[in-house]
Amino acid sequence: MSADGQGPALVALGGGHGLYATLTAARRLTSNIAAVVTVADDGGSSGRLRAELGMLPPGDLRMALAALAQETDGLWARAMQHRFGGTGALAGHSAGNLILAALTEVIGDPVAALDAAGEMLHCTGRVLPMSPAALTIEADVSGLEADPRVSRCIRGQVAVATTPGKVRRVRLIPQDPPASPEATSAIEHADVVVLGPGSWFTSVIPHVLVPGLHEALVHTRARKILVLNLAAEPGETAGFSAERHLHVLSQHAPDFAVDHVVVDSGSVPEGREREHVARAAEQLRARVTFADVAEAGTDRHHPGKLAAALDQMIRLPRPESAGLRVEGRHMGQDVRSALGGKERVSWR
Repeated sequence: MSADGQGPALVALGGGHGLYATLTAARRLTSNIAAVVTVADDGGSSGRLRAELGMLPPGDLRMALAALAQETDGLWARAMQHRFGGTGALAGHSAGNLILAALTEVIGDPVAALDAAGEMLHCTGRVLPMSPAALTIEADVSGLEADPRVSRCIRGQVAVATTPGKVRRVRLIPQDPPASPEATSAIEHADVVVLGPGSWFTSVIPHVLVPGLHEALVHTRARKILVLNLAAEPGETAGFSAERHLHVLSQHAPDFAVDHVVVDSGSVPEGREREHVARAAEQLRARVTFADVAEAGTDRHHPGKLAAALDQMIRLPRPESAGLRVEGRHMGQDVRSALGGKERVSWR
């Protein structure tokens, strides 16, 4: 637990609805949260503001702020999420995106603008961009040509997310973008790092492609937890199994390791498929936990169930070998479990 008694320092990485789900679950466990958000969106309101004002695409940042707002159904949180209708210049814009655009221009710094918005919403934690510069996603996609063996290069988050082809590999433009110093610092000082769920190629994998973030993720002493999606997404991961998600992540960052992989028990039948998932997790040097984390009848994570699963992972004692992989200390601390009662755990 942190010295100020807020709970373990938890960093959640991702974007969009996946990160929203993680943050909604995380705030049940701690108030010491940092959300590190992808900044490659080029569609809708975010894409328009990015192109017109040269700012970071604000949509995913806005959603993270809304997830951490003191009153998620309060007036300001609802206003931030409000989207204008009609056919005029404001049509399709989110009010929160415009507020972030205004704060960024007035203050002159995107991180300070996010902090100001967080204060306005009385957020539980902090929202940070993964990079101080807006990024572009580029992908090699097969299945778009007559010859299925031929790959085509497509560019842009929307194009990658909606392609009818099969995404093979993604990269960022610029190739070696800077990492947000605040984001790398949060990861370095974290007790727990959670990656996923979310759009695999456009919201999850980009975090391990930013050199500074990648370095921080490899060397952090935090317990690292990967949360898999409940189902493949139309477009970028169509037809992907849980096993394939793990293989793809490992291919993009061979030296990246996590401690735990959380898989919804209803998404992967018992037997051979679970064995394949566990084997794929070995590439990430992780142990797999199958748990009921889904909202019944949907492909969305249930905040309470996901919080319970994360809490279970956090409370597990670290194996003795954990100190061999990353040099660091092992500190037992008292924390209040989300499942009730006080637990003695090793955060480091």
